[in-house]
Amino acid sequence: MSTEALLAGGGGGGGGGEVKRRVSIDDALAWHAGEFGRWQLRHFVLVSSAWLLEALHTMVIIFADREPAMVCAAGDGRCGDRCAGAGAAAGTGWEWASGRASSTVSEWGLVCGERYKVGLVQAIFFAGCMIGAGVFGHLSDSFLGRKGSLQVVCVLNGVFGMLTAMAPNYWAYAALRLLTGFSAGSVGLCSFVLATEPVGPSRRGAAGMSTFYFFSGGIAALAGIAALFPTSWRMLYVVTSLPSLVFVVAVLPFVSESPRWYLVRRRADDAMRVVRAIASSNGRSIPDDVSLKLDDEGDDDNGAGAGKVVDSSASASGSIIDVFRSRTTRFRLVLSVVINLLASVVYYGLSLNVVNLKTNLYVSVLVNSLAEMPAYLLTALLLDRFGRKPLAIGTMLLSGISCSAGSLIAGAGAMRVARLACGVVGIFGMAATYNLLFIYTAELFPTAVRNAALGCTSQASQMGAILAPLVVVLGERVPFALLGVSGLVGGFLVFCLPETKNKPMYDTMAGLEEGEKTLLK
Repeated sequence: MSTEALLAGGGGGGGGGEVKRRVSIDDALAWHAGEFGRWQLRHFVLVSSAWLLEALHTMVIIFADREPAMVCAAGDGRCGDRCAGAGAAAGTGWEWASGRASSTVSEWGLVCGERYKVGLVQAIFFAGCMIGAGVFGHLSDSFLGRKGSLQVVCVLNGVFGMLTAMAPNYWAYAALRLLTGFSAGSVGLCSFVLATEPVGPSRRGAAGMSTFYFFSGGIAALAGIAALFPTSWRMLYVVTSLPSLVFVVAVLPFVSESPRWYLVRRRADDAMRVVRAIASSNGRSIPDDVSLKLDDEGDDDNGAGAGKVVDSSASASGSIIDVFRSRTTRFRLVLSVVINLLASVVYYGLSLNVVNLKTNLYVSVLVNSLAEMPAYLLTALLLDRFGRKPLAIGTMLLSGISCSAGSLIAGAGAMRVARLACGVVGIFGMAATYNLLFIYTAELFPTAVRNAALGCTSQASQMGAILAPLVVVLGERVPFALLGVSGLVGGFLVFCLPETKNKPMYDTMAGLEEGEKTLLK
């Protein structure tokens, strides 16, 4: 039953009878280097801070594209048609209270008949996210790596964000938001995988759940930043784009590439170098007779090191095509795509209802971001106790039931409070589901195709974000009904996925297939 192997280490040079114990990265972390020590904590905080950047680039549209108040500036207090005076050439006495430069809506007159353009640019941004998630999901699994992909998307975010601040007209603005979405949609994806892969198996779930505090913290920070620049949407884009460039220069140089990616790319020496650095920083050590192996390498493989046992093309060049070739991963991916899409529709659909509260926008966004944090804490505490599958089912069904109840409540008088409560419970449940799905999905697929699979599910999430505004505009009770059905259907679909609690994080497709067969015996 031992997962270690004793191999004759000759093969290439030097001292004939050396014996090597070959272990997986999970075993090396659990037995020797430490599962979550000082090295992992530092690495986790540095890498996960990229989630703040994604929050800034994604949610800045709430403030940049808001509709400011209009005031009647006519001397006699009598103004004409408000819509006629909303554009750039206002001539009926109406003026923007905070000036034309306060938002894209006031600068380009995106009200009345032009109001649809605000929703359109939001959909365009998420369409860019959907495309970028697939592209960078593949690149981070292949030659670019986790760290390299994160570096590229952060540079692109900073550049495109700064250019957005100089957009001369609406269509240039929309095009630049598309490009920003292309890079921003992959920041969280690359950050999540890079932050969690060096963590040991028993701590990986809680660590993965904790990354989303950074995203909520970024939204809260954005509310404060936007409050400091209420009269210039262009300055707001500059201020929210600069941190991405600072992150590349000041943070990424101190971040290591994932040892799992090194190993899958047949760079066993680099993988061992990182694992030894983890052990050293954690006050532990890796015995000299220990070497790393992929999980599809048998204990009796007689290669002189991990790099010669398996055909490198079978593990290093995994893509989404490889996911579909396997019946196991194909079934998991299809389910994960549908579940993530439904979760995204519910999460963003409920989030967009905040604007209907008619309260201070900055305070509303701040409160909304803080309200999600208890959901993250609860799931982090319960994740390793109950497992991924029961929590995903429970939180998604909770959200679905709450939204369904909200659709049955009339929105008049005191009953508005009851409907609001249903919405709050719904977003609490779906916020828990939304971040839980990241760690759950990551554990369903091996390292060779993990980012490609996550890119695919991230694309589904972006599609859900595009659909959410279309659901919200259907009225008061219909959106709650549709969101409720989405939550319920998603919850029942999770029943079809396997539990991943305390299971190994496989490196290759062959390793996953063999491991699953062993578990079924």
